[in-house]
Amino acid sequence: MRADRQPEFTQIDIEASFVTEKDIQALVEGLLKRVFKEAKGIDISAPFPRMTYHDAMNRFGSDKPDTRFGVELVDLGGIFAASQFKVFRSVMDSGGVIKTLNAKGAAELLSKEQLKKWEEWVKTEFGAKGLAYIKWSAGGEWESPIVKFFSDAEKAALAERMGFAEGDVLFFGADKWQAVCETLGRVRLRVADLLKLTTDGSALNFLWVVDFPLLAFSAEDSKWVAMHHPFTRPKDGDIPLMEAGEYAKVRAVAYDVVLNGVELGGGSIRIHERDLQAKMFDVLGVSAGEQQIKFGHLLRAFSFGAPPHGGIALGLDRFVMLAAGADSIRDVIAFPKNNRGTDLMTHSPVEIEFKQLRELYIQSTAKKS
Repeated sequence: MRADRQPEFTQIDIEASFVTEKDIQALVEGLLKRVFKEAKGIDISAPFPRMTYHDAMNRFGSDKPDTRFGVELVDLGGIFAASQFKVFRSVMDSGGVIKTLNAKGAAELLSKEQLKKWEEWVKTEFGAKGLAYIKWSAGGEWESPIVKFFSDAEKAALAERMGFAEGDVLFFGADKWQAVCETLGRVRLRVADLLKLTTDGSALNFLWVVDFPLLAFSAEDSKWVAMHHPFTRPKDGDIPLMEAGEYAKVRAVAYDVVLNGVELGGGSIRIHERDLQAKMFDVLGVSAGEQQIKFGHLLRAFSFGAPPHGGIALGLDRFVMLAAGADSIRDVIAFPKNNRGTDLMTHSPVEIEFKQLRELYIQSTAKKS
């Protein structure tokens, strides 16, 4: 449960044949533009900016970046590539990254005790290894457990690269690229709340995030899984990479429309060729026999010549929440649930009488008292 998420929701689902990614995006932009004009009297400009998934994660630490404020993630590999600080050096030698962000003016708002709590927060909530920092209090020196390991040249280069000044706090992440981006992305949003960088209620920063990875490797299951769903089409230029087994490099024809750091909706162009769909299933570990049992109808349909097709689904409740300027989806949804998943208006969920269950051929597993 989150402010923008409920277990039930209303969806505007668009599915179309013989369309491209640009067709879907133009249609959605026209829809959003008209709704904001008629409902709010606001003119929004289109086309919306486009940002690749890699750029969004690399700069903002999120695949739904809030671009109403800066505080971008900055790569420091060039500064610390030959560092004598063992933690940074080991990360660089193992192919990881070192990134930081500058919370300008946050020094007077964050005590050492609070900074320690932020570190515990990223460890417990996101599994991060830590959250190093450098605090430059007004009239004081750099305060940090790690700064003593930096050379004078590294400190000078860091200050210049980050525009580091009195009153600022630098937060560091050092690990694999994905882990660092996701952790600092969360820190970035918390910094924005602390510094009240998103208080302008009139700002409407729309954008499209495109070129998502088609596949992600699940360490838990030791196999590749679909980033969106197994019917998402790879970009034509990346199909040879898929054939060559370079799955991490394959991009999807997938796209999310984002407003002020909230995903309004997402969609993709789908696979419509039998051989390509079978290859996708194979990459996901679905055997030929399983493919016939679970998806034989789909593969047979594709063999007859299904049209190219795609679409998008917009979350209506979330969209209305943002358009109305509400802070929570509960303010606009008809029957909201609380944090325990209970609908207080209808007193749901409740126990069902045996007669009702019998009519639906449902057997209760509850133990009788």
